[in-house]
Amino acid sequence: MTGNLTTEAQQPRDALAGKLRRTELQRSASSIPGREIVQVLTEIPAGVESGWHMHPGEEVGYIVAGTVQMMLHGQPTVTLRAGDPFLMPPRTPHNALDVGPETGRMLSTYIVEVGQPLTTLAD
Repeated sequence: MTGNLTTEAQQPRDALAGKLRRTELQRSASSIPGREIVQVLTEIPAGVESGWHMHPGEEVGYIVAGTVQMMLHGQPTVTLRAGDPFLMPPRTPHNALDVGPETGRMLSTYIVEVGQPLTTLAD
C-alpha cells in the first residue's frame, strides 16, 4: 500500500470537526500533477448535518451505513442509503444530513489540490 496511513489521533481538524467525526485512512500523491488522494471515513450522528462546505477537488463517496440526505448547491436533495455511491464536483457547496435512526458512515476518496485544506465552509 502506498501513501501514509493516519491514526485516529491524527484526525483532520477543521470547522466541521465538532459536528461529525472524520478519520483520515490514507493520503498519497496522485499521478495527476498537483493533486493528492485522501481517503476519509466520516461518521455523522443521527439528526446532525455536516454544514455547507466544499473541497478543492472531487469527492467520490459511498454510504457504508445509515440514511443520509445529500444536498448539492443548485440540485434537488437526494436520499442515500447504505450501498449508494455519490460524487461531489470540485468547489461545489454541499451538505449531508443524517436522517437516522443510526449514525451515518460514509467512505470518501478525495482527489484534491496539494496544499489546500481538505474542507472549507461555504458561505
